[in-house]
Amino acid sequence: MAKGERRVLLVLGDYVEDYEAMVPFQALQAYGVSVDAVCPGKKAGDICRTAIHQLSPAHQTYSESRGHNFALNATFDDIEFNKYDGLIIPGGRAPEYLALDASVLELVRKFSDSGKPIASICHGQLVLAAAGSVKGRKCTAFPAVRPVLVAAGAYWVEPETMLVCVVDGNIITGATYEGHPEFIRLFVKALGGNITGSDRRILFLCGDFMEDYEVIVPFQSLQALGCHVDAVCPKKKAGEICATAVHDFEGDQTYSEKPGHNFTLTADFEALDVSSYDALVIPGGRAPEYLALDEKVIALVKQIVEARKPIASICHGQQILAAAGVLQNSLKEYMKQ
Repeated sequence: MAKGERRVLLVLGDYVEDYEAMVPFQALQAYGVSVDAVCPGKKAGDICRTAIHQLSPAHQTYSESRGHNFALNATFDDIEFNKYDGLIIPGGRAPEYLALDASVLELVRKFSDSGKPIASICHGQLVLAAAGSVKGRKCTAFPAVRPVLVAAGAYWVEPETMLVCVVDGNIITGATYEGHPEFIRLFVKALGGNITGSDRRILFLCGDFMEDYEVIVPFQSLQALGCHVDAVCPKKKAGEICATAVHDFEGDQTYSEKPGHNFTLTADFEALDVSSYDALVIPGGRAPEYLALDEKVIALVKQIVEARKPIASICHGQQILAAAGVLQNSLKEYMKQ
């Protein structure tokens, strides 16, 4: 999509699920879609608190902790419906009270009646149900939302995994943020865009307490583009977990840190064939502090550099590039120009 060709609305509230707000917000902008994030009763520049929801085998339902602060970039009361081509409703706890807000329900009905695409995920479908927008429609959601959707007249589609997404007309529903790549692809298609498959293979260099957004946003955004994306961590295997950190500026002289989501690795570090990848991504956070001391990590980075393949490193990730001598070499190349 050409930049600015489509404009969509992201309706948030306090304790919206962290990933379900930020991943579509940034992914769609990266694809050239303008995204306005609003919350009833708040203005552009205000923040919404977010929540980290996470399933664990040790518990019968998900846990919750504080996520990032999400800065709104538009004012709810200034919404001009005709300016927007689609609507996104994230989950979390926010939909519980947004579903009681008459102005939100009126907005949803306008999108529904106009046939413009609506993409709703996890608990966001509580808002669709309250607006009367799911009657006779096939829908999925986080399983606990099933009784509400059925009572609202929806045809319930049981999610066999938390990746499941369902399309019925202009309504796109997803079970959880695990399905973001497909959820975003379907929404872009509904907006008239086209995401073509890519055979590119991207490697993410991960570690414990890497920054939560800095791994998940590019990881799922690249998956939505059709890239094969692998995440590895030294001394860990596919299926194991890296803890992440939520770094936020909250008025102190430096950033705060809170626990983030658990991030599941997809490949074994020790079994890597680095030459099979087309690019490397290095998230920030605290992980680079110790990864920069790992000789195998440095060797991996140097191999990518020598092959002249792209490296995308953000925030504290550059500590690894510095340890590998990449930044010094880049400076020398720059000085030659």
